[in-house]
Amino acid sequence: MKSLSIFGTTSDAGKSWVATAFCALLKRQGYRVAPFKAQNMSNNSYVTLEGGEIGRAQAVQAEAAGLRPIAEMNPVLLKPCGDSTSQVVFRGVPGPHIQAGRYYEEIGNLWEKVAEVLDWWKTRCDVLLMEGAGSPVELNLMDRDLANLLPIDYTDGRWLLACDIERGGVFAQAIGTVQLMPEAARKRGLGLIINKFRGDIGLFKGAENYFAKHIETPMLGTLPMRYDLQPESEDGFSQQPEMGSSDDPLIAWIALPRVSNTADAHPWTLDTGVQTRWTRSAADLRTASAIVIPGSKNTVDDLKWLREEGLEQVIRQRAAEGVPVIGICGGYQMLGLEISDPEGIAGGAGVIEGLGLLPLRTQYEPGKCVKQVQARWKEASWQAYEIHMGRTEFTDSISPLLVADDHPEGIRAQNIWGTYLHGLFEAPEVRRSLTELAGIETHRAPSQTWQAHKQSVYTQMADMLEAYLNLETVFRYLDTSRQD
Repeated sequence: MKSLSIFGTTSDAGKSWVATAFCALLKRQGYRVAPFKAQNMSNNSYVTLEGGEIGRAQAVQAEAAGLRPIAEMNPVLLKPCGDSTSQVVFRGVPGPHIQAGRYYEEIGNLWEKVAEVLDWWKTRCDVLLMEGAGSPVELNLMDRDLANLLPIDYTDGRWLLACDIERGGVFAQAIGTVQLMPEAARKRGLGLIINKFRGDIGLFKGAENYFAKHIETPMLGTLPMRYDLQPESEDGFSQQPEMGSSDDPLIAWIALPRVSNTADAHPWTLDTGVQTRWTRSAADLRTASAIVIPGSKNTVDDLKWLREEGLEQVIRQRAAEGVPVIGICGGYQMLGLEISDPEGIAGGAGVIEGLGLLPLRTQYEPGKCVKQVQARWKEASWQAYEIHMGRTEFTDSISPLLVADDHPEGIRAQNIWGTYLHGLFEAPEVRRSLTELAGIETHRAPSQTWQAHKQSVYTQMADMLEAYLNLETVFRYLDTSRQD
């Protein structure tokens, strides 16, 4: 097995994008390539077929590589809950909530566990495509940084460095990062990738000469910014511009402080005649044709935030006017009569009143529902998943929203929808049904499924690597014996 790491000069330098593109390209070249990220911090998680949690970025990379996502692709997942506390998920299994200051003290032997997973991969792929986290030269963390230099050293691998030219200072980014690496790590570098260039790439011609004056790592090329080739954005809200014209009817997605699984909004990017926007503005909610309350990593605190910001009153008012209000996962729980958390699992212990728009009550208790399901809406069928804490019971007879694994799921009460399913809007039929309910006549959704769209995106991402980068050093490493 060869290992190839994609490092970044900063967070959001495009590591996930570049890693996904390489998974698609190497698969096309006939390699058995698998994605890997030793430690990830994100509330955008994916549920594997076995019921494990991993970061969505690694699930996307697995799709690009033609593989089924498994927990070993992201052995450590940290899910921030607020107040400098994160839930630790190891090898897909949810674990304790730990304060940031006590993380290394309480986890201790986590590197040994990560190394075991790296050993597990050695006979299972030709190339382990590893994604780094943040910067590989955070000097105060380098000796215990699970995601960057430790894995590449352990596997005797090589690295590429993604440099975000959009932020400015790209020469300082790249040269400083390489020079701060230990000498042994610097020798593992195969090249720099200048990422997110807008405008005429010819204006950056000759940049490789400036890099060469300071570091030996060669510049492989410059990738243009392509907003239409962004399969997902892992960190929080999508970095893409708002979708749709400002004149189109608005579907407002509430940007909860502890929002999770923002990928639920991504399928709307395929459609026309409607705009989608993440917002915390009461004015946006007052003019929206539909309102979506997404998932949350801390449902109780985010419900309190809705009240404190005055958004609860606006949501109730718009619901009474007949505007569709959709709650997904934690948002679904908020729409009910109350949330009971006697042990403080989701925040402070106690009972909190819900928005009162659906006849249901939720009680938090130990344990977590993590599973894939086959969703069905009329004639459409697709894969979705549940990932939540809390048990919800109905206080009145209800009409289910859809079917999951041949069982009724969620609730539909006129213009109010609630569901535990992530991936609800991946079926174009669901998006059309919502805009019809909202009276949006301009909306058009293609017949292409979200999954088919993503496969097309992966192909074009691989094309970009071939078109804009000189990958000779990469394939020389992959195709020949390692050179000391």
